[in-house]
Amino acid sequence: MTADNLSIAVHEVMATPVARQRHGPSEHSNDSTDVSGANHSVNWVSVALAGPFVPTSPGGRLLAAGGYTAGVNTTGTLFSHRTFSEFALPPPVQQGLDDAGFTQCTLVQAEVLPLTLTGRDVAAQAQTGTGKTAAYLVTIFTKLLAKPTPEPRVPRALIVAPTRELVVQVAADAEKLGAHTGLVTEAVFGGMEYREQRNELRRGVDILVGTPGRLLDYLRQGVTTLRQVDVFVVDEADRMFDMGFVDDLREITRRLPPPSRRQTMFYTATLSPRVLALGYNEMRDPAEIVVNPEEITPDRLEQVLYHVGAREKFSLLLGLLAREGCDRTMLFVNTREEARRLVERLDRHGYHARGLTGSVIQTRRLKVLNDFKEGKLPILVATDVASRGLHIEGVSHVINYDLPQDPEDYIHRVGRTARVGAEGKAISLACENFVYSLPAIEKLLGATIPVGFADDALFLPVQPRPRLTSRISTSPAPTAAPAPATEDAAPAKKRRRRRSRRRGPGTPPVGGATTNNQD
Repeated sequence: MTADNLSIAVHEVMATPVARQRHGPSEHSNDSTDVSGANHSVNWVSVALAGPFVPTSPGGRLLAAGGYTAGVNTTGTLFSHRTFSEFALPPPVQQGLDDAGFTQCTLVQAEVLPLTLTGRDVAAQAQTGTGKTAAYLVTIFTKLLAKPTPEPRVPRALIVAPTRELVVQVAADAEKLGAHTGLVTEAVFGGMEYREQRNELRRGVDILVGTPGRLLDYLRQGVTTLRQVDVFVVDEADRMFDMGFVDDLREITRRLPPPSRRQTMFYTATLSPRVLALGYNEMRDPAEIVVNPEEITPDRLEQVLYHVGAREKFSLLLGLLAREGCDRTMLFVNTREEARRLVERLDRHGYHARGLTGSVIQTRRLKVLNDFKEGKLPILVATDVASRGLHIEGVSHVINYDLPQDPEDYIHRVGRTARVGAEGKAISLACENFVYSLPAIEKLLGATIPVGFADDALFLPVQPRPRLTSRISTSPAPTAAPAPATEDAAPAKKRRRRRSRRRGPGTPPVGGATTNNQD
């Protein structure tokens, strides 16, 4: 990365005391004082690219911005001037990058790789679709190829992701980029292939990718061990907190080698203070990489917001789909039930749509996702399960049918389009049910979302749901055949007649009320 197109602010942030000793001064630090001994501090080196950066401690306290160096803003820039060939990667790794068409590094790759290839721990924040996955996969391949493969094979690299779909995608990227390395990658996640995944682990793997729940399940059974892991990666680290996986993540780290014997990397689009706090406990001499901190959404993304009533929202959606087109559109809602209803209504109006939610079985979810990636499915209705980390090429529009209640989910939703320098459009419908989250979203964005005006022509008529009417038959009901007389039936009739004859005038019938004969 050249200095004429980047501003690199290098400053040192000293953490609160923790029981971990710093291993020597950092080459990227502006303070080389040894802090070993009683201080026991972790040295954070933050590199902020293209924008003013105000460092914070894990508790969120603002720290002094000393050491900040002004430079040229890189707004609108995705790729750097560096290429992968400059890093002298192993030939199998370089061959995989060439086959995938990866020659020029993105900004985050150009800043992360010089650190991680030398064994440095990093916590990296960058926009979605900027190549974070390739950055840590190249590091993993390079480090594992530098050592002989142990016998029997055990995981030497662990990648933890919050969702099943992201695990599948990371494993597919690892197979693609590492096709010439000879390394074995296995993805473990819930919902399918329990025995097959367990058998693959027992046969031996080099790179293990999984969700926290399924990983812990196999670890508790003793199917595999993490004691020889050299590289530990947490993808979408902030989502681990949102989905309640932080306790599972801590249990996984307790089964890993200590931080001094492994390399740890956190990657996310939003690097929150709680993620940094976890990193202080699990990292050794870490560097914080923040690329384009002022732009947390893609710069080629067009955003527009429509204020609309909840009853008119679907009518407006039909008009937007007719005007914008829907070759590859993602619709986001907040609940599974709303996703089901929206798919049913779109199908009724002639749109081919399918849902991607947590209630859909895993085989069905993968089928829906693959159909959308291949262009067979034009509209994908999803909850936030599909808003993190998934790379789907060619998504032209993202429509927030419901505004997300978590502002960070908005960043990840709109990040499904305008990826890797492409153009895209994000449309949000703010109804009275979810408009209350708009101020927090705009505060996180640092700007207001442009408001669009929807004229009457944009509201298309909504077809009513067909009602199921019961068929009433006009033919006379068939008369039942008389029951055959039995020997017991005839005496019963006689007894009833005899009882009625015994009653005299004025005697009430059995079980009846006394008649009043005064009238």
